[in-house]
Amino acid sequence: MKNKTFTALLLFTAVSLFGQSTSALKWRSIGPAVTSGRIADFAIDPSNPDRWVIATASGGVWLTENHGLTFNPVFDGEGSYSIGCVTLDPSNPNTVWVGSGENNNQRSVAYGDGIYRSQDGGYSWTNMGLKNSEHIGMIAVHPTNSNIVWVAAYGPVWSPGGDRGIYKTTDGGQNWRRVLHVSDHTGFTMFGPTFRAVQKAACTSRKTAAKPGTN
Repeated sequence: MKNKTFTALLLFTAVSLFGQSTSALKWRSIGPAVTSGRIADFAIDPSNPDRWVIATASGGVWLTENHGLTFNPVFDGEGSYSIGCVTLDPSNPNTVWVGSGENNNQRSVAYGDGIYRSQDGGYSWTNMGLKNSEHIGMIAVHPTNSNIVWVAAYGPVWSPGGDRGIYKTTDGGQNWRRVLHVSDHTGFTMFGPTFRAVQKAACTSRKTAAKPGTN
């Protein structure tokens, strides 16, 4: 009985000490501090956990290489300040794919000018097309073949048409083929599970009607 009582006392003491040691831990913002709005997406380098790439809805792309102690803007010279998603190539994390245009469409939303790729870790960028997508919700790179990339494009929020649907490239973004299209008013936000025989995709249809008495 004494052994059981002593064991229970040790367990209670350990739990109490653990609770005391973690009770002071609180969530805190580590930046980037001035990003003009929302964090849309982020990606962490699996080979270097100190390196993160941050996509902001109205503030471009930011990079930290010291696990969030400091952030540097790396997208200021490109054609869009609004970013929807960011993805690292599983085969080469220095290849970064960015989808421009906020992926959370609402009353006030900035649009982008297509999909970008960096091959030097985010320091320089090339626009790889889909310039009329305006809002890109998701990018997925094949785990073993860097030339195969899938993209969920929402398209223009306030008008029909544009580059909207699920797109696929097999040559690293030189050419894109739309593999799923519902209508000129329907945009796609995500898909998955990625690179399986059967995939599902999420989409919404948004049609803006003119007010009575207007053309």
